[in-house]
Amino acid sequence: MAETTDILVEEPILEVRNLQTSFFTEKFEVKAVDGVNFAVPKGKTLGIVGESGSGKSITSLSILRLIKNPGKIKGGEIIFKGENLLDKTESQMRQIRGNEISMIFQEPMTSLNPVYTVGQQISEAFIIHQNMSKKEAMLRSVEMLELVGIPSPKQRVKQYPHELSGGMRQRVMIAMALACDPELLIADEPTTALDVTIQAQILELMEELQDRLGMSTIMITHDLGVVAETCDYVAVMYMGKVVEYATVKDLFKNPKHPYTVGLLNSLPRHDIDLGEEDLTVIQGSVPAPDQIPEGCRFAPRCPFASDICQERLPHLEQSEDGNQIRCWIYTDEWDGDPEVNVNGKRTS
Repeated sequence: MAETTDILVEEPILEVRNLQTSFFTEKFEVKAVDGVNFAVPKGKTLGIVGESGSGKSITSLSILRLIKNPGKIKGGEIIFKGENLLDKTESQMRQIRGNEISMIFQEPMTSLNPVYTVGQQISEAFIIHQNMSKKEAMLRSVEMLELVGIPSPKQRVKQYPHELSGGMRQRVMIAMALACDPELLIADEPTTALDVTIQAQILELMEELQDRLGMSTIMITHDLGVVAETCDYVAVMYMGKVVEYATVKDLFKNPKHPYTVGLLNSLPRHDIDLGEEDLTVIQGSVPAPDQIPEGCRFAPRCPFASDICQERLPHLEQSEDGNQIRCWIYTDEWDGDPEVNVNGKRTS
């Protein structure tokens, strides 16, 4: 059976089909994103989760075509509002970036330019994409800071990034990303390095702004708590491939892929008193980029792996409810235990 590239969602604003992005060294090719498929519905949030090195951030940079040498987008399609972004010229992409598609990068202190004021950096989007004068752009920048909940915006707009707290810098990044009312926002670990209280404020702010502006969002994170709080759909990635795609409700209620189950089981539970010996971990570690397993990429760490898992890579196959799973256990070709338990429920 051929791998599906169709995702059953209503009115997708973005469809990623068989996306392949690699990095090349003198000795080998690192397939950072290897045939990824997902869709983002209008006005909804898709979470992309997985361990470090799973390909989450490279996927987001590929969507905006920000991959630099030695990286290269090798193939696939990135369909945004019915048009393939991989067919656009660099000039056309510059008009899309920050205007129709915006991104909040991981670390606000390194993403903001230390030698320009906050106002100057937010103003740039208005000047480039909306042909505003510097004065008009600065007035709109003050409005954006007010929108994201920064107090005394007329004073803050004149300050430099180092004069702001981590939470305020993250709000500035959100203001910059939303300056031109984008239809799609990509948020790459938007709450990294923030304390729990500030994290909650930032996530609440993003949810409010999404509801108010009607934009779609891709939330890239390793934090399943953030996913449960903010997302409508979830794509779970492992070693450059999507291994499970589901609604957030289905994923948390009935996870199917052993990797997804392992991630959920490793979360601390506030309602259960566990001793240190009872904490669940995913055994092993992610293989090196030049040692990708021949079969299922999770097989070396999977407690249910059988012969077919070691030999052949399963396809991402779609069920009637639109959810997808890349695992031999859920196919007719499964050669392991017919009653194997993955998440406490029989699969047969």
